Amino acid sequence: MNAPVRVVIADDERMVRTALRVILDAEPDLEVVGEASTGAEALPVVRDTCPDVVLMDVRMPEIDGIRATEQILASMAQPPRILVVTTFENDSYVYDALRVGAAGFLLKRAAAEELIQSVRLVARSDSILFPARLRELAARHSPAGAATPPWTARLTEREAEVLRLMTTGLTNAEIAGRMGVGPATVKTHVASVLAKTGTRDRTQAVIAAYESGFVRPR
Repeated sequence: MNAPVRVVIADDERMVRTALRVILDAEPDLEVVGEASTGAEALPVVRDTCPDVVLMDVRMPEIDGIRATEQILASMAQPPRILVVTTFENDSYVYDALRVGAAGFLLKRAAAEELIQSVRLVARSDSILFPARLRELAARHSPAGAATPPWTARLTEREAEVLRLMTTGLTNAEIAGRMGVGPATVKTHVASVLAKTGTRDRTQAVIAAYESGFVRPR
C-alpha cells in the first residue's frame, strides 16, 4: 500500500482548518500533518512536516498566501505542491498565486469530494486543475500585445502539440491516447516543455502558453 498523501492546511480561520482536516483525514490515502493560521507560520510548518500538498488560503494576516507560496517554493529543494483555496474564483490574487508557482486553486464552497479529488490530482501532478477556469483567468489577466518569447521557436512539433493538449487539462495518459504514443514518451515531452519554457510545473507552463499568445484563451 502506498504511503498517504501528506497535507498541510494554511488558513486564518480555525473553523475552516477544522472542516478541511475532518474531510481529508476521513480518507485512507490522505493525512493532515500540520496547520498554520498565517502565511508567516506556513513556511516553518511546511519545513518541519515535509508535506506533499499544501492547502493555502490566499488572504491571511502577516504574510498573504501569495508571498507564502513564493517563500516555500524558493526555499525548499523539494517543495510541496501548493493548492490555493479561495472564496472568489476570479480574484486577481488567485492568478498571482498561480503565476508564482501554485499548482492549482479550489473554491471554499467546493464539495468535499471535489476537495478530495483535487488534493489527489495535485499530488500526482500529471494534470492541471479546472482548465476552463484557468483559461478564464488567463483571458482576464494576460497582457495584450506581449512580445513572443524565444522559447516558442525552440519547441519541437511534438512538444508544441503536448503543450496545447496540456492547456485542456488532459493527463499524460490521455495525451498519449490522443497522440498515439506511450505515456513515458509524453512524460519526456512534458519535461522538455517545462525546461524550455522555464516553468516549474504544468500549471505555470499553461499560463506561459496563454501569456505568450502561443495559445489563445477562447
